[in-house]
Amino acid sequence: MSEWSNWSGLESARPTRVEQPADTAAVVSAVERARAEGSTVKMVGTGHSFTAIAAPEGAMLTPGAMTGIVGVDRDAMTVTALAGTQLKVLNAGLERLGLSLHNMGDIAEQTLAGAISTGTHGTGGVDAGLAAQVAGLELVTGTGEVLRATADENPDVLEVARVGLGALGILTTVTFRVEPLFLLEAHEQPMGWDEALGSFDRMTAESHHVDMYWFPHTDRMLTKRNSRLDADPSEAQPLPRWRAWLDDDFLSNTVFGALTAGANRAPRLIPRINRLSARVLGARTYSDVAHRVFTARRDVVFREMEYALPRAAGLDALREVRRAVDASDLTISFPVEIRVAPADDIPLSTASGRDSFYLAFHTHRDADHTAYFALLEPILRAHDGRPHWGKVHTRTAADLASAYPRFEEFLSLRDKLDPDRVFANPYLRRVLGD
Repeated sequence: MSEWSNWSGLESARPTRVEQPADTAAVVSAVERARAEGSTVKMVGTGHSFTAIAAPEGAMLTPGAMTGIVGVDRDAMTVTALAGTQLKVLNAGLERLGLSLHNMGDIAEQTLAGAISTGTHGTGGVDAGLAAQVAGLELVTGTGEVLRATADENPDVLEVARVGLGALGILTTVTFRVEPLFLLEAHEQPMGWDEALGSFDRMTAESHHVDMYWFPHTDRMLTKRNSRLDADPSEAQPLPRWRAWLDDDFLSNTVFGALTAGANRAPRLIPRINRLSARVLGARTYSDVAHRVFTARRDVVFREMEYALPRAAGLDALREVRRAVDASDLTISFPVEIRVAPADDIPLSTASGRDSFYLAFHTHRDADHTAYFALLEPILRAHDGRPHWGKVHTRTAADLASAYPRFEEFLSLRDKLDPDRVFANPYLRRVLGD
């Protein structure tokens, strides 16, 4: 039987069988078969989660035949797509329709189901998380029922299942609220540590979306501020092709990949490499349709831990992180990513009920991430942090329940929709309990 593994190579599993359902009826059949056997079934995505949240224990369903936009409602300003559609495919389709999502993360390889189920988020905006833009969904429950959820039909399910961890059902369609296609102007600028932290609150107040990257073992930051333009998309002023290739393809992927891979063999060189990388980055300004500014290629395979902290605690936690890294003997080749998000009303969203400050930590896939993540996770937990569901963490149901005021509400719906735990796997047992 074929083996499943995720993109980073950190998790793998051997399903008992593999199926590619062509429609909702085929998903229902797969669920009913697994239930009758007393087994489990998982629909996998593209494997971009760093955890084993999608790892199949029994049957594995693949999403390749359930892709594409299937409905556009311009009066309601919603678009419905099959849940196996990759975000990059949805973005391109929306652009052709003159439409766009409000916000998104910086990677667009995930399926729609995987992205919303793990709480994929962007930074800033009115709705940061993709799930907060969901207006409806269809899923197959653990009893084989096809259940539709909107604001008018099963609204209690919609509220919870937007970030469902794959524990409530197999998503077959997702309906997003969309907006007319718009332009973003990006201002990317290197800054010193003190200047960046001292101006962070002002930058987030003045720009629609702000992202920062700190290069460990240096005093250098890269800041990225995205602001909406009151202009027609045809007026975009993207980077010249040569500059986009040099910065985003060659330097950020080819050269960075070679440097970080080489640094695994000579870690003492990492501080010098980081200082060089920070100096190479220059200021640049460009504009383009939203998804081309929000998202970027990520050819260098890495492993990641990310936590959402209360917004007010974020900068203090970042300073504490730096002190811990500086005091350790670790050498870290990847920058630390810093973002913010407004509160939402989704029970298991990392931004549930509070404005949030995200800190993300990365290592090259061939580097040992365990000491680095173990050093910092207690700091993030001490600041009431919540781990990203699709990224490395050690939390369990016993301590996650206190981090989410509506945790029991989620478990109650899980009992209703999947009473036999047809969608369970070891990861879900760890974070949700049996």
